[in-house]
Formats: sequence, structure tokens, C-alpha cells
Amino acid sequence: MAEETPAPTERQRVWKTPPNVPLCLEADLADPGARGFVLQIGEAYFHGFVVRKDGQVAGWIDRCPHAGFPIAVELDRYLTPDGALILCGWHGAAFEPLTGACVAGPCAGGKLTPWPVEVRDGLIRTA
Repeated sequence: MAEETPAPTERQRVWKTPPNVPLCLEADLADPGARGFVLQIGEAYFHGFVVRKDGQVAGWIDRCPHAGFPIAVELDRYLTPDGALILCGWHGAAFEPLTGACVAGPCAGGKLTPWPVEVRDGLIRTA
């Protein structure tokens, strides 16, 4: 009898992170710019991204409110080419980078889920 290969299991997701986890230097993030992060928390994973625009930093859970997909289709490609908006690569929803408000697309009027982050001593950390 042939041995069966077990089916892959879906990675469990969590929607919060502990405070004070260092993510990256603020100077390593362009302005405007964005970067994704995957953090392992116990046996589960958190997916989020940080946006820097106009000298401010905001964090968002990497999940579009329209269909639940990650925002970026390509690694760290969260912003429109001009850096003005966050753009969901799957269905074209557009969001304000610092408020998370959806301003166009299938979830207009919706909002990204905030991920609390802060800049302290030049380092972006979870808050």
C-alpha cells in the first residue's frame, strides 16, 4: 500500500501583535513607502504592513475589507506608483495611506483594520 502524502494545512492567522516588537528603522522606509511584515506568534502568523507618508507612519493588517485577500500581489507593493494611495492589487480598491479609508473600488466607504505601530528612537515598533 502506497503511503499518502498528508494534505497541506492552512497556517493559522492572528490579528494582533504584542507591543514593542521592533520592525525596521524608520529611515529604511521611503517616504512615501510601505513594507510588509509577517510575524510568528506562537503557532500562528500575523500579516501586516507599515506605510510612511508625509513624515508619518501608519500600520495596517494586510487584509482587504472587500474579499479578505492580502493587499499586495507583489512583495511590498502596497502603494500606487505615485505613492498617493494604498492599492489592493486584486480588485483595485484604493485606500488613504494614513487613515485607511477606502476612497475607491469595491469597498468604498470601508476601512482597513489598523495595526498599532509607533516610531521610537528612529525605530518602528508595534505599539
